[in-house]
Amino acid sequence: MAERTYRIHIAAELSGVRVELIRAWERRYGVLAPERTPAGYRVYTDRDVALLKRLKALTEEGVAISEAAKLVPRLMAELDAGPPPVREVHESAGTGSQPEAWRAAVMAAAEAYDQPRVSRILDQVLSSLPPLRAFEDVLVPVQREVGDRWHAGALSVAQEHLVTQVVRERLVSLLHGAPDGGRKHAVLACFPEEEHELGLLGAALRLRYSGVRVTLLGQRVPTEGLGETVARARPDVVGLSAVTNRGATAFEDVLQRIKAALPKGLPVWVGGPAAQAHPDVCERLGVRLFQDESDWTRLAG
Repeated sequence: MAERTYRIHIAAELSGVRVELIRAWERRYGVLAPERTPAGYRVYTDRDVALLKRLKALTEEGVAISEAAKLVPRLMAELDAGPPPVREVHESAGTGSQPEAWRAAVMAAAEAYDQPRVSRILDQVLSSLPPLRAFEDVLVPVQREVGDRWHAGALSVAQEHLVTQVVRERLVSLLHGAPDGGRKHAVLACFPEEEHELGLLGAALRLRYSGVRVTLLGQRVPTEGLGETVARARPDVVGLSAVTNRGATAFEDVLQRIKAALPKGLPVWVGGPAAQAHPDVCERLGVRLFQDESDWTRLAG
């Protein structure tokens, strides 16, 4: 089976290293020598992405890239040897289910401000579970608990961010490997001012594994841009994410503008905490509110 490869923009998304920086590191320090497609595009392996993550971590700790580049042979050897065992997971596995142990280990790593350990644990999750189980049993509960602890003041903004960033990277990785064919086509987008997109990424993953072709626009999508995409792509359904609650009036105003930009009769779904706070607005405007697991079947059907 051929090794999975990624174009440079996907490698940048997965590793957290900007495209321009990847190219500069290759040109100046020779840290990677990616293969090229017949069309001349660089393609990167999972091993390349892992190396980029290691180099990024070193530079964030204050190591100059010129010095970090000298460590590449050792880093490659460590990657080839496989990840170190995640001891806190195995030690706690006997007290509950494995997903519970993973979630507890992630929270302990967050409390210790240890992002590399969060990454190692979630990598173990993704290598041990099928994609949807990894998403539903670990990634979603972890993100929910992180948010709850942050709101309760038990985690700082930095601790919340260090977990969220890793969860997002793993979701992008799962999406990249998910099927994306099917008769039905959905366009997914966040509200124009919405910056929280994890819920939308999760919706895209669920729909792709339900056999729905997805066009994913992500966060902060302008109403005009959404309307233009829908006019050209002609999807069967539009899914929206609204997390930040700015009040009923603001929510209704945005939803009205979005509806006006879309073809009449096109089914529109909206989910997220802000949407769930205003079910009456959704009903009044003829928008379907995503509320529970049974909605997945109706949305994908």
